[in-house]
Amino acid sequence: MEITSKEVKTKKDLRIFIQLPAKIHNGHKNWVPPVYMDDRVFFSPRKNLSFTHCDTILLLAYKENKPVGRIMGIINHKYNTPNNLKEGRFCFIETHDDYPVAEQLVRSIEAWARQKGMTSLVGPLGFSDKDPQGLLFEGYDEPVSLSTICNFPYMVDFIGKAGYTKKVDLFVYKLDIKKEIPEFFKKIHERASNNNHDLKLVNFRTRAEMKKYVRPVFELVNETFSEIYAFAPLTEKEMTEFANRFLILMDPRFLKLVENDKQEVIAFVLGMSDISVGLQKCKGRLIPFGILRVLLAQRRTKQLNLLLGGIKPEYRNKGVDSMLGISLIDEAQKAGMKVIDSHLELETNTRMRAEMEKMGGIVYKRFRIFQKEL
Repeated sequence: MEITSKEVKTKKDLRIFIQLPAKIHNGHKNWVPPVYMDDRVFFSPRKNLSFTHCDTILLLAYKENKPVGRIMGIINHKYNTPNNLKEGRFCFIETHDDYPVAEQLVRSIEAWARQKGMTSLVGPLGFSDKDPQGLLFEGYDEPVSLSTICNFPYMVDFIGKAGYTKKVDLFVYKLDIKKEIPEFFKKIHERASNNNHDLKLVNFRTRAEMKKYVRPVFELVNETFSEIYAFAPLTEKEMTEFANRFLILMDPRFLKLVENDKQEVIAFVLGMSDISVGLQKCKGRLIPFGILRVLLAQRRTKQLNLLLGGIKPEYRNKGVDSMLGISLIDEAQKAGMKVIDSHLELETNTRMRAEMEKMGGIVYKRFRIFQKEL
């Protein structure tokens, strides 16, 4: 049966591209739909500033005039140029259990990348490390959070069969929230507090209080994430765009900052109540009443998902992480949370992984980014 590929050009094409995963994952209990109003912004060159420094292509695969797969190709010049790379990316690949479809989509992105002068292709990897990345290859029975990819095991096999090998793995830790903070952690926190009288922990109760810290937090992200694979610094406009997209879903209780005596943000950690159940129930549509299901899920969930965190280099190894960690765990305990999901940790980020393991975290999901020379 003939398979054809079609580039996404029209609003109708984009609607099919965005909605296709729901059909592929129909009956997949752990799949979490995207927030569709956010997807329409994310995939729009007019609304998503990431398109301004990237070459992109969106493709749909068809059989008998029915859409059966999708993929996106990206060349991020903002990342490639300073790193002297000729690296293309593929991402958002979705197909049924049908290797010829997956192969055609991948080969199409390879050909596109070669035409653009690229010498390698990696993925799944979006515009930056802030987008969902990697294919899940361990932990298929675990619930998936909004910010990570959900795929069937066959997709990992398909990518390997297409000639791709491991680029890097990402681990997700699960931490049980105990009723009592471990004694050794309390001592580290006490020592940090005694040795850093110039530092102050900042707590929040409203989203309005959070707004003025958006830029300082993202400036710290730019500083502390510079060596993270696939990270590209955010511009001021991108900071505002990112905040506008996600602030409505943020719970102020789970943002913790540390300021120095000059009121400079020197460290932060950001968590988010898991909303997966709410998104499944409203099928990713917040308007008109889906937002109520999401807010209810936030209130009922027992899981806190970590999203971002960072500490200025000169303040590391001074116990600042314990100030943030104990404060966040204390807040999670008050909210009735039972478990923390660490989000994706690069296998090479040994410092952060050691922190997770020191707190009793265990790896319960693994994701893999693949690579291939063109």
